[in-house]
Amino acid sequence: MNLNSFVFVFILLLSFAPCSVHNWVFGIQMLWQTFWHLFVQYREYCSREPVSIRLFLALSSLMLLTQRITSLSMDLQEKRVMITFNASSKRKLCETLLPLMSYLLSFTTLLGGPLCSYGQFMSFIQGISHKPPPNTLGVVFLQLMQVLLLEVIRFCLVCFIKHNVPDPSCAALCDILWVWALGLVLRIQYYSHWRISECLNNAAGFGFCENSSGDQSGLSDGDFWTTEASSRMSVFSRRWNNTTALWLRRLVYRRCKHFPLLMTFGFSLWWHGLHFGHFVGFSTWAATVTADYHVHKYLHPKLSSPWRRVLYNCLGWINTQMIVTCVVLAVEFRNMSGVRLLSVTPIAIYFLVLPKTSAIVVFR
Repeated sequence: MNLNSFVFVFILLLSFAPCSVHNWVFGIQMLWQTFWHLFVQYREYCSREPVSIRLFLALSSLMLLTQRITSLSMDLQEKRVMITFNASSKRKLCETLLPLMSYLLSFTTLLGGPLCSYGQFMSFIQGISHKPPPNTLGVVFLQLMQVLLLEVIRFCLVCFIKHNVPDPSCAALCDILWVWALGLVLRIQYYSHWRISECLNNAAGFGFCENSSGDQSGLSDGDFWTTEASSRMSVFSRRWNNTTALWLRRLVYRRCKHFPLLMTFGFSLWWHGLHFGHFVGFSTWAATVTADYHVHKYLHPKLSSPWRRVLYNCLGWINTQMIVTCVVLAVEFRNMSGVRLLSVTPIAIYFLVLPKTSAIVVFR
């Protein structure tokens, strides 16, 4: 799985067919990525052979490269970026090719994101040359402290999980707390990974916004406290893995004339690997986001008093946490094991009952 070959194919297509480069790149990239996803599933489920960690890392980088290539191809298609190949001299040709190759093969983002557009990448590069980011070391140190805090929280949750194994004789609330803690542990791994990726990018000089009073959060996939405080599934979906959510919205949602939300989550399922757990998780996610839009549209105008709004937000936060837990467990376990775990705990039906219960409580 050589990532350099994809960059060569992209540049070749760009030089010969700049008008239709997006359609070609999108098709080739997704077919090749799907082949490797299916190959991994064949090794795991059919031949029962262990899959090396290097293959998983390469596949992850391939998924991130798909984001970058399609983001650039959409920029070219929408004429946000104009690239012309001038082969009159080697210097001019290098001035065109080197920024493209640097953007597509930037190791700081291929290791774990976040996604930035070609225009952002070039503005960061130009900003470094004109005015280096101030106090980069201090910003990176502060972010590493946040990672340490997240890992401490995750360690405490893991200890709780180990010492409180679900027991059929125990109360349903204990089982729900145990499964919620497991889902939060899995989510914290993502938050830590994203924060470390931010540190790596900031250390390299990326993410600094000159017009934002020294702010270096120009590249971010989401903040733990902001995202987890979401009281609606639709809000959580926009905040979770922020740059990927924006990429999916631009690539699929805005381009689909029929069922854009369903098509967006369907493409996300395809991009993530087409595992059974992915199908269950993303279909549940799409259904609950759709339900959230309808429920909020109906209930929000009726929240006349402050206590109703507070109660609505609190119940909405609990409901969002339960749904996200179900989705994360189904997606992360990938196979039937996550679904089996949910089926033996009350949390599986919790998110189906709570919206109706909250409406009854608020308007009683």
